[in-house]
Amino acid sequence: KYDDELKQLSSKYGRSNAIDTLIALHPKDADATRPSIELLIDHIDYIVKLIGVDHVGLGADFDGAESFPLGINSIADYPKITSALLKRGYNEPDIKKILGENFVRVLKANRG
Repeated sequence: KYDDELKQLSSKYGRSNAIDTLIALHPKDADATRPSIELLIDHIDYIVKLIGVDHVGLGADFDGAESFPLGINSIADYPKITSALLKRGYNEPDIKKILGENFVRVLKANRG
C-alpha cells in the first residue's frame, strides 16, 4: 500500500517531499516509539531500493523534531549513522548523498 503511494507522491511532488507527504497522510502509522539505529538503516535500505540513493536524504531536524532513533540525541551522534551505513555496505559517495549532498543538489536545482 505505502510503496505505491510513495512512488505516486515522488512522481507528483518530487522525491524530496514524498516521505513527509506520506507521513502526513498516515500520521497514526508514523507515531511510534524510538526505533533503533538498525531499524533506521533498514528503512534507508528499503527506500534506496525503492526509488534510488539519489533521492534519499536525512534531515538534521534537531530544531523541532521530537523523536529520534535510540542513541541519536543530537547532531553530534550522526557519526553513528555513518558507521551503521558503512557496516551495511554503503560506499562513501552514497553516504555523502544520504547525509546531505542530495539535499544540496535539490536546493541548487530549485533555487529561484
